[in-house]
Amino acid sequence: MTIQFIDRPEQLPDLCTRIASEPWIALDTEFLREKTYYPKFCLLQIATPGWVACVDPLAVSDLSALFDVIYRPDIVKVLHSCRQDLEIFFQITGKIPGPIFDTQIAAPLLGFQENPGYAMLVSSFLNVNLNKAHTRTDWSERPLSPEQLQYAADDVTYLCKIYTVMRDQLQALGRSGWLDSDFELLNNPDHYQLPPENAWLKIRGKNKLTGRQLSVLQTLSEWREQSAQTENKPRNWLFPDDMLLELAKLQPVTLADLSKIRNINERSVNRYGKVLCELIEQARQRLPKPLKDKDKPGKKTQQHEAIIDVLSAVVRIRAEENQLNPVILATRKELEQLLFGEEDCPLLQGWRYKMAGQELQGLLQGQYSLSMSADGIAIEPMPN
Repeated sequence: MTIQFIDRPEQLPDLCTRIASEPWIALDTEFLREKTYYPKFCLLQIATPGWVACVDPLAVSDLSALFDVIYRPDIVKVLHSCRQDLEIFFQITGKIPGPIFDTQIAAPLLGFQENPGYAMLVSSFLNVNLNKAHTRTDWSERPLSPEQLQYAADDVTYLCKIYTVMRDQLQALGRSGWLDSDFELLNNPDHYQLPPENAWLKIRGKNKLTGRQLSVLQTLSEWREQSAQTENKPRNWLFPDDMLLELAKLQPVTLADLSKIRNINERSVNRYGKVLCELIEQARQRLPKPLKDKDKPGKKTQQHEAIIDVLSAVVRIRAEENQLNPVILATRKELEQLLFGEEDCPLLQGWRYKMAGQELQGLLQGQYSLSMSADGIAIEPMPN
């Protein structure tokens, strides 16, 4: 198909009219983020089985009319691994353009591994090996070559073909509705913004810190997130996570103490040192926000391991019945999360809950009984 390159405002009305007549569209974005906190939006690709367009947001600054039609609730938006794409839409408009169909989320219901890459799906469904020549293109540079535009357009033209095949296969298996709640979760704004006061929750190793150390980590993480947003720089350019953990443990309160810390950047000490020392001193006087139970270190007993073994057996049975890899349905770690009552356990969401999670939860709560024989395992509701 001929690629329509939209780089003038007068081209937008025709594109908007085309989109408005479609029941679904495939979307993808090209952006840069290596040197910024916020993604720099460089290109928007849109396709249907009949046409494909690439929109240049660097040339056309006002895309409000385009977003209005894209956001129409009667048009399904098809994407692959859509979190970063949706973050760009959310950053620009403050909203998510639902309804969404994410081919990466849908793929495990058709026998693929968890989180398969786009190239894998293109190869598996279409027997096409994607061109990787422009993987590291600087999409902010202009003009874009015909080869670059073709590379960008391929992402949505093949996505159209994948979607139609996946949609038909899911319908044939009676699994189309299984993904509704999974896709609905993508509309949660919390996925696309991180309040600075919660930035510490993303740092691995926080559960090993003592009270004062944790308070320091929380304070410094909040400051780093605010500073990264204000300066529009990657947070790790200011201080990487392991350095924040080191500062939380050592708690320097003078510039001299700070400069003695191994691997700390002299430029960072000169620029941020005074603020860091003041924040650390303040944090030492405060109680930390408490860790959630799931973040607290604990040891599983042999009884816990035995229960997880039983749950794993049920998972294997349900996976075999539905022709799925058991690991796609539930990993051992996820069964452990279910056992210990973690609310964000994947087994409590979407199609996994319908297929096995509800039953497993019922077993743990005594609502079902389990019996076994040489022929297999039987799960029955407990009599009232």
